[in-house]
Amino acid sequence: MAIGAWILIALMCVFWCEVESKYMVYNTTSKIAPGKLNVHLVAHTHDDVGWLKTVDQYYVGSNNSIQGACVQNVLDSIVPALLADKNRKFIYVEQAFFQRWWRDQSEAVQETVKQLINSGQLELINGGMCMHDEAATHYIDMIDQTTLGHRFIKSEFNVTPRIGWQIDPFGHSAVQAYLLSAEVGFDSLFFARIDYQDRAKRKDEKSLEVVWRGSKSLGSSSQIFAGVFPENYDPPSNFNYEVNDDSPIVQDNMELFDYNVPERVNEFVAAALSQANITRTNHVMWTMGTDFKYQYAHTWFRQMDKFIHYVNQDGRVNALYSTPSIYTDAKYATNKAWPLKTDDYFPYADRINAYWTGYFTSRPALKGYVRTMSSYYLAARQLEFFKGRSKVGPNTDSLADALAIAQHHDAVSGTSKQHVADDYAKRLSIGYEETAKVVESSLASMTRSSSKADSGSPVTEFHQCLLLNISYCPPSEVDLSNGKNLVVVVYNPLGWKREDVIRIPVIDENVIVKDSGGKEIESQLLPLQNASLAIRNYYSVAYLGKFPSATPKYWLAFSASAPPIGFNTYFISRGKRPVIATASKSHVVYSSEEKRSDVIEVGPGDVKLVYSKNQGKLIRYINSRTMVKESVRQSYSFYSGDDGSVDEQASGAYIFRPNHTYHTRSDGQASFTVLRGPLLDEVHQRINSWIYQITRVYKGKEYAEFEFTVGPIPIDDGIGKEVVTQISTHMKTNKTFYTDSSGRDFIERFKINAVD
Repeated sequence: MAIGAWILIALMCVFWCEVESKYMVYNTTSKIAPGKLNVHLVAHTHDDVGWLKTVDQYYVGSNNSIQGACVQNVLDSIVPALLADKNRKFIYVEQAFFQRWWRDQSEAVQETVKQLINSGQLELINGGMCMHDEAATHYIDMIDQTTLGHRFIKSEFNVTPRIGWQIDPFGHSAVQAYLLSAEVGFDSLFFARIDYQDRAKRKDEKSLEVVWRGSKSLGSSSQIFAGVFPENYDPPSNFNYEVNDDSPIVQDNMELFDYNVPERVNEFVAAALSQANITRTNHVMWTMGTDFKYQYAHTWFRQMDKFIHYVNQDGRVNALYSTPSIYTDAKYATNKAWPLKTDDYFPYADRINAYWTGYFTSRPALKGYVRTMSSYYLAARQLEFFKGRSKVGPNTDSLADALAIAQHHDAVSGTSKQHVADDYAKRLSIGYEETAKVVESSLASMTRSSSKADSGSPVTEFHQCLLLNISYCPPSEVDLSNGKNLVVVVYNPLGWKREDVIRIPVIDENVIVKDSGGKEIESQLLPLQNASLAIRNYYSVAYLGKFPSATPKYWLAFSASAPPIGFNTYFISRGKRPVIATASKSHVVYSSEEKRSDVIEVGPGDVKLVYSKNQGKLIRYINSRTMVKESVRQSYSFYSGDDGSVDEQASGAYIFRPNHTYHTRSDGQASFTVLRGPLLDEVHQRINSWIYQITRVYKGKEYAEFEFTVGPIPIDDGIGKEVVTQISTHMKTNKTFYTDSSGRDFIERFKINAVD
């Protein structure tokens, strides 16, 4: 027994000794090979700056019951993987994550990363704090968030990103092409999401890669080389190598089962040739990565090392580690002519009945908050500069970061989960609170230096009214008896003189307005409607945690002006108003309860809106200066959202897919009231119990302003509702119209009738 056991042990030792593997060195030194099809392997990760999880949760890897994603692990894993082979390369995009990670690193790691960037192994592309949306963003916000990221990269590494990498936004604007790509200094722009029909056509024509001329006025001076990926921004099918991915690995140990090098090489070559058939020149790019990949980078690089080694031994195509910069340089070197692209890539649909236009209006409150904070940030930065930036005290940095993150294509777009949308709003609120201190101290300093003797004591403390949209402004809701004055400072951040009507809530009708020279100026009182007060009370309690201490009775409206990038001061005090300007007399000139006929004309200036008295509906627009008279109709309706029960494509935050149109009907609560005054006329309409509209026509303005409050939208009937207002005219447009392009340009569109 003992001898037999020793023999068995000896045989086992001989067997394992015979099959022991040696360390394999893979040849990854390949460069571009002239005359061959070159497959550029671009290792990348796409890290959403908030989506299913918040930006913090994505970074640290918490809340993984929603999504297993940890950006910290990605960046921790990339550094040693690149150090293991000097030929490996990786690109990184989202600075909101990279800068957090950078601040957490030791000086030794930071020095290593600098060496990787200097050698070209690690390339920071796109360079913004996030990969911003291109439909719901304003071009100023796109510039600001890109500048924040680029400034850091330049400061820390003395490099400037060369490549635009907008791979996940849901369609692409012309402004992105020329302003945020060509004029930023990018050499190329790459993206993934275009209409599925357009993509199919471009594959047939080999026109996925084009020269994109986004501006008609700037022409060829601002065009850029732009490329669309053949499918999405993932690798080709069967080439994903995150931990637990099911793509076949390259098993190259012949002593083990499942050796598959020939099969894997053949599949690689076949995929490369297939892509070459839809691509001009002998260069194709493989995007080796997707959302939150490379959390354990070795699993990817091990397989790519093997592919480069064995594919190049095979010799039919040439595989190499690459970056979009290397790929772009190779394309330029071919001196090929490219198709010309003008206009934009909207709307985006990834398949039939799946047009990603729902996000144009999803989460409108967040969209409005972002836009309000954007304009506030512009003014605050100017005031911060005038006073002098404080390194230790309050500054605008917090709001800048919050706004930058909010431009992400799952933030302002409205496509994130509710708790993530709440997180974006919370960051904006925190940023506002700090920035408000900068604005208040700057204005106090400026007004002290310019105060005059007849304006009383210098103003040293300012309060701001962020909730004017719900008629809530505690500083203006004060008793002005006993000689008190309310000082209103109006600041204009624009580069030209501005004149607008200011409206603030007040508790007493016996108030007058004087300018900085002490001259009384024309003002107007408008009674606060019950609809406004109900909203005010509800949301001020939610915002402050307590019921408002005062209830204003009126809006005080007055015309204010300010010089370019300057301010003006107005004083509100107790005083006897002219009879014609009081709110209690003759302002309510018509209500729907009165039985009258014919029409009513609204507007104190050149522009008039004409309403039917019997129905209380808009019927005509008149501009006496331009001699324009046009029939106009406004109506409310809603589209019922498809529930996806037939083909699993429902309407939602991303996709607008209605299955029926319903016109809203009065539910017995409709009303129509006109308020007149010297500065503006207002038309108040309760369309039904959940739609309330105010239309304003100003003296001296050639436009009408529509303000509507919608909600809570009834859902007891189980129908999801997309509420719309439609303004119809008889203008002959020849089926041509124009849509906004990131707030800077307009894009000409043509209506094409559907063909069965």
